[in-house]
Amino acid sequence: MSERIDEPHGPSDFATRAVRSGTQRSQFNEHSEALFLTSSFVFDNAAQAAARFSGAEAGNVYSRFTNPTVTMFEQRLASLEGAEDCLATASGMAAIMATALATLRAGDHVICAANVFGATIQLFSNVLSRFGIAVSYVDATSVDAWRAAATAHTRLLYCETPSNPLMEIVDLHQFGRIAREIGAVSVVDNCFCTPALQRPFEFGINVVIHSATKYLDGQGRVLGGAVLGSKAFIRDQLLPVLRSSGPSLSPFNAWVLLKGLETLAIRMRAQSDSAQALAEWLERRPEVARVYYPGLESHSQTALARKQQSQSGAVLAFEVKVQASPPRAQAWRVIDSVRMMSITANLGDTRSTITHPATTTHGRLAAEDRARAGISEALIRIAVGLESVTDLKRDLAQALACCSS
Repeated sequence: MSERIDEPHGPSDFATRAVRSGTQRSQFNEHSEALFLTSSFVFDNAAQAAARFSGAEAGNVYSRFTNPTVTMFEQRLASLEGAEDCLATASGMAAIMATALATLRAGDHVICAANVFGATIQLFSNVLSRFGIAVSYVDATSVDAWRAAATAHTRLLYCETPSNPLMEIVDLHQFGRIAREIGAVSVVDNCFCTPALQRPFEFGINVVIHSATKYLDGQGRVLGGAVLGSKAFIRDQLLPVLRSSGPSLSPFNAWVLLKGLETLAIRMRAQSDSAQALAEWLERRPEVARVYYPGLESHSQTALARKQQSQSGAVLAFEVKVQASPPRAQAWRVIDSVRMMSITANLGDTRSTITHPATTTHGRLAAEDRARAGISEALIRIAVGLESVTDLKRDLAQALACCSS
């Protein structure tokens, strides 16, 4: 690879960095980023090979942990998040696992928000617990709860904001402060907002995690993840874990994600606008008991969301009013009646998706864990895409009508 030549010089806006940051060109002087589908790299001589393997000389060694296309994605995302450094992973869950392995050891304690993604709870409770790592779950919106759960062994505080699927907001300034007070690492999943709407490092957070599968790609094409933080954390703590354990992002997926970042700001603005309109419309529907969306005045944390986020995001949830049918049957009837929305648990797509969290994203949790997270059987989650909001309302209107008939 030649010297990077497309990097913006001096201060630049988000949209410019989303298109230009991290771009490197090969000797062929290609305009679009090159895709390097290779497992290994050739060295000039044995001495250079030794220097690369030891870390004495920078450069590509093996695509499990160094690849030019993956590096371009890492550098661009770091620029957008305002991070010193970034390492990409095979998925969002791989990013969480790698961060845990880089920061925790037997006897350590994790404090995790009770309202996080179901697979994250499975990871902390069922996998890390096997290695002598304890976890406590707290009300993410309560500053006192985070402090009260801390012990002398607490090493990591973990949350996602907004949460999945109830859109609860964590006070990032207080979250980071508590972690510093107790000597723990603060980790925030920024999947729902992305750096287009929220930048946790500006609030004193140590580590930011992404499921790049979602909005960073934006079209439901590939899996990917990323961990961002200080150069010392990324290179000294995280890289040895990734290098040895191998949850690598493929170069092809990195190339797709690079192209996704180019349109990130445009998509997030449009999808957030549509989600806001849809949430307001749902709140007026007689078949709906409650809508969970931080852009609504009825949301208890609207002021905090506006302080931390430039928009409220593209995900919302609502509970159907329970009538003659059991709550689950009522919710399923609505979901089964949509004609345009896709029934899938993924989100961040250009196509709107609809799902029943209690039996999909949080279905593997024990009933008491779902109750603690506030996931009711009447709850439905929608991730708003790029379709016409008029068509989305029309689709939901006929589905809700089926529910009340």
